[in-house]
Amino acid sequence: MIHPTAVIDPGAKLDPTVSVGPYAVIGEHVIIGAGTSVGPHAVIEGRTEIGQDNQIFQFASVGAIPQDLKYHGEESTLKIGDRNKIREFVTIHLGTEDGGGITTVGNDNLFMAYSHVAHDCLVKNHVILANAATLAGHVEVDDFVILGGLSAVHQFTRIGCHVMASGGSMIAQDVAPYSLVQGDRAKTVGLNLTGLKRRGYSSEAIANIKQMYKLVFRSNLKLEDAVKQIAEGFDTDKSEVATYLEFLKKSERGLAR
Repeated sequence: MIHPTAVIDPGAKLDPTVSVGPYAVIGEHVIIGAGTSVGPHAVIEGRTEIGQDNQIFQFASVGAIPQDLKYHGEESTLKIGDRNKIREFVTIHLGTEDGGGITTVGNDNLFMAYSHVAHDCLVKNHVILANAATLAGHVEVDDFVILGGLSAVHQFTRIGCHVMASGGSMIAQDVAPYSLVQGDRAKTVGLNLTGLKRRGYSSEAIANIKQMYKLVFRSNLKLEDAVKQIAEGFDTDKSEVATYLEFLKKSERGLAR
């Protein structure tokens, strides 16, 4: 299961079912769970914890120190969940003291070749970063987001659930849940209706999302006024309404409108 040319620090903790390819390097503080595979020449370092059944392909770099000039060697971590696919030349970095000391990746995500997750990011579940998609530091990406190839997200920006960003999007402000965005700087151009239908959203839920979208993006209302109308005019017990409202209320960078 472990190739004889792999370099594994004696302090690393690998489940007996982990496989490690030729010339891979695994550092002292790394923990890797059952069923995970590490490809040839991959490097996993730092205080990195990786869950079960992940696939880490050749030449990936996981757990390196942040590309942040404010980082001065303080202890920080990277935590990766289960069933993620981390393709060739992907880079995922440790957290920093300013960001809580941790970078977090959830479950069932796909990081295509050359994509990048910077320090202190939170990437939840079922996310796809296409080739060379890039997250700057402190970015939050919610469930079922798809970022097209060569897209980039500005630091401290939040991406809501079920968002789809077209290739080459330069995202500098928060993207509301369920949206489609594109351009430089990226603007919201519609709703990800195909994605919502594929994921089982009901006709009623989609109708609510359409109405909320119109209030926020098509009514010329100030954001705070649109939020007020949604809070007063919709059933906030509905999950799609609660999700939308919570996201809008927490936006600090403003929306990509």
